[in-house]
Amino acid sequence: MPVHEITDPDDVRIADYRALTDVELRTRWEPPHGLFIAEGELVLRRALRAGYPARSYLVDAKRVDQLADLDTGDAPVYAATPDVLEKATGFHVHRGVLASFHRKPLPTAAEVLAAARRVVVLEDINNHTNLGAIFRGAAALGIDAVLLSPSCADPLYRRSVRVSMGEVFAVPYAKLDRWPVGLDEVRAAGFTVLAMTPAADAVPVQRLTPAQRARAALLLGAEGPGLTGAAQAASDVRVVIPMRRGVDSLNVAAAAAVAFWELGRDDPVDG
Repeated sequence: MPVHEITDPDDVRIADYRALTDVELRTRWEPPHGLFIAEGELVLRRALRAGYPARSYLVDAKRVDQLADLDTGDAPVYAATPDVLEKATGFHVHRGVLASFHRKPLPTAAEVLAAARRVVVLEDINNHTNLGAIFRGAAALGIDAVLLSPSCADPLYRRSVRVSMGEVFAVPYAKLDRWPVGLDEVRAAGFTVLAMTPAADAVPVQRLTPAQRARAALLLGAEGPGLTGAAQAASDVRVVIPMRRGVDSLNVAAAAAVAFWELGRDDPVDG
């Protein structure tokens, strides 16, 4: 595995990794160039197993051996000191391993729905940490796919990928470009759209009927404002996680995990 030493943080060969903490810059750079950044050895290995082709690797010079078993193919491996890495990326790369990957074409919503039994639909989730945590919960708790409204954050942004521990690669996702009328497509595919809301008149999630659970599309809104009125109006049932001790709601990722578990509680337990 040939390794190329990088001594200048402005070296054009590592342009993919420039200013990784600048969300606006990365948003303008990554999707238009068809790339995303994976941070940490575990995450980059999961990206490779999921079939994402690597563009390059950028590694702390002391950690090059961590990639020794990889078939890096045509993707160059760059090594630098921690100081050069920090100046190039804008943060201390404490995991010591970064990789730039080519994105794969997204499936259509129809393709995702056809292969799913239970999905989550996200409206205006633009916090990358929450988005990554929702993907991790979806992978762990039996959600087959994720559908995103047009204003949702990018699941392949570095922070989302890291928080999900690479599970964004395991759960299929697609965009609903027309919102909220795109929920009609979800319903037409045989799903019951369940809108999560703290409203007092919503149905407790544990009281859903078997028919409502059978093919559930759980609809979640952004932290704070929650679902828009239009999205709630386009749903079939409004549901709530009952709260105690005067707490009015949970963080959206925590609420998602509770609802995911409840919807799948009667699923067979894997050995």
